[in-house]
Amino acid sequence: MIYYRPIAQTDAARPPFAPRLAGGWCWFDRLERLERGKAPKMITVDEVPETVLRRLCDPRAEIAGLSMNRPRLMGILNVTPDSFSDGGRFHAAEAAVTHATRMADAGADILDIGGESTRPGSAAVSESDEIARTEPVIRALTGAGLATPISIDTRKAEVATAALGSGAKIVNDVAALGFDPQLAAVVAKAGVPLCLMHAQGDPATMQDDPRYDDVLLDVYDYLEARIAVAEAAGIRRDRIIVDPGIGFGKTVAHNLALIRGLSVFHGLGCAILLGASRKRFIGTIGRADKADDRIPGTLAVTLAGIAQGVQIHRVHDMTEAKQALRLWAAVTLGEKT
Repeated sequence: MIYYRPIAQTDAARPPFAPRLAGGWCWFDRLERLERGKAPKMITVDEVPETVLRRLCDPRAEIAGLSMNRPRLMGILNVTPDSFSDGGRFHAAEAAVTHATRMADAGADILDIGGESTRPGSAAVSESDEIARTEPVIRALTGAGLATPISIDTRKAEVATAALGSGAKIVNDVAALGFDPQLAAVVAKAGVPLCLMHAQGDPATMQDDPRYDDVLLDVYDYLEARIAVAEAAGIRRDRIIVDPGIGFGKTVAHNLALIRGLSVFHGLGCAILLGASRKRFIGTIGRADKADDRIPGTLAVTLAGIAQGVQIHRVHDMTEAKQALRLWAAVTLGEKT
């Protein structure tokens, strides 16, 4: 199989023949042609098959009413006692609602609410516990008239059903439909967007010596296969988001390879989500043991993703991320805020 990684550019001096990447803010006039067992080869746009070029260039459909022609910020709300970064802080429903409202006010485009920690070494929780953690928060937020779309971060059909019934608009599945065989039918029936994330192994074991033949291409192949599963269940590709799963069964070297090569995932024809906020590799490289001290490194990785056309960025620190995004847009695109 041949893979095509567009070399994303954001400079204002765009050649007239250079197509836009996924209908967004990046453009490209060169690509890296990748093939297993062979050295990468630089090629020009006119050397790319038309079907591939359409996948790379076609504008992405709206997600929960949000256009994908500019970067979007997804605020993380973990209503769990044991998440790696903020476990226990927003476990109580009142605290969770307050924090979610603050993130929306700070500029969150989406709120992602999860009731099961998927940090390395974590154990699964029951559907009833997960629903008890998430559903009251979602119901309170939507009942208060919050306009910001809510995503339910779950692997389980019953949890997704409860969340969607309370007003959630997106399902974010870290298992890419591989944990609960009933989840695909729930998403298809509801007609909502679905995020498919790559992970090697389950949270309890995923960091036990993860290995790949070629992490960039292996993750691409996995996501392509899971998209096919979703489509077979009646979920349209234009409703699918893909997430390479930074930190989920990856070493520092694997994470860096995925971030450097993010633009290859545009070839799947879906919006892309990057979730690197406060993760351990940022602390390793940035010499920050505490998750709260990894905000600057998170912003660096977020901006690297934006420079490759990644549409959705899942972050803990909304005020800081929004400020960085405003400055990036002003400097790079000349946008006034």
